[in-house]
Amino acid sequence: MEFSAEMIAGLVEGIVEGDPKATVNDFAKIEEGRPGCISFLANDKYAHYLYETESSIVLINKDFKVQGEVKATLIRVDNAYETVAKLLTIYESMKPKKTGIDPLAFISPTAQIGEGCYIAPFAYIGENATIGKGTAIYPHAVVYDGASVGEDCILYPNVSIYHKCKIGNRCIIHSGAVIGADGFGFAPTPEGYEKIPQIGIVTIEDDVEIGANTCVDRSTMGSTYVRKGVKLDNLVQIAHNDEIGSHTVMSAQVGIAGSTKVGEWCMFGGQVGVAGHATIADRTSAGAQSGIPNSVKKPGTSIMGAPAIDYMDFWRSSAVFKQLPKLNITVTQLKKEIEALKQALSEKA
Repeated sequence: MEFSAEMIAGLVEGIVEGDPKATVNDFAKIEEGRPGCISFLANDKYAHYLYETESSIVLINKDFKVQGEVKATLIRVDNAYETVAKLLTIYESMKPKKTGIDPLAFISPTAQIGEGCYIAPFAYIGENATIGKGTAIYPHAVVYDGASVGEDCILYPNVSIYHKCKIGNRCIIHSGAVIGADGFGFAPTPEGYEKIPQIGIVTIEDDVEIGANTCVDRSTMGSTYVRKGVKLDNLVQIAHNDEIGSHTVMSAQVGIAGSTKVGEWCMFGGQVGVAGHATIADRTSAGAQSGIPNSVKKPGTSIMGAPAIDYMDFWRSSAVFKQLPKLNITVTQLKKEIEALKQALSEKA
């Protein structure tokens, strides 16, 4: 399907500069632009590509000043990055949606399947499981006994939803993710480690997206919670009895130890680690590889480092750390001079 610059501008409340009849049917990065594609410019570092790109249409911010000749038709918008995200959502929603149950899928006679679902070959739906309407479950995804998946969800290949776990509406769970594996609970004994049964569940609320090979462990008792609107990247570990507050985002390889409560609207960079039984305040930002050993009590705190400290203190400390070799030489030299002065003073005495 093709869209004209005029049509796109109408959708996003933009202003056309150039040919309003220019048409596109695909997206491309501005540096890889091709005729028939729409691109966007939201970062000044890429501004030089605007004058070279072969894309037919480019979204730019309203306050961007064009410095040379541009072949593409421009659409000025308030925020080019947000606008392209909106257009991508519209584009994705227009793709034909698969429906129907493949004869090679296994569905227990006691499972409940909503209207308009797609159940792919080799998917498995266990006893008394519930699948909401419009949900798509791809090959080798497994929904175990008593688990429930809400409406308009997507479970990509090889996703595992363990028994009795609950998935809300409009959730996206990517390949290899495991929801509801046992929490890491073992009691030390003289003979080794005795497994503590994990009899709780996982509750994933609405509009959550979980990346590939991410794991959310079931609780020892009660539930592990991932609240509404949370976005987890690939390879994230959420341990037993955790609660991840609404609209929090976590980058790849974040690890949250057991019984930790993370607040709302937090942002964790890659490889952040949080100790168990901690409470992290709302809107906490943790830089990549931060190690958080204790609770963060003040909302809106920005931290970095291991152990994590205030963001600006971390960078000041880093500046000092770079100087440590020189400081060591200076301190060694000063020690020698002090010893020499002591020796001279003792000889005079």
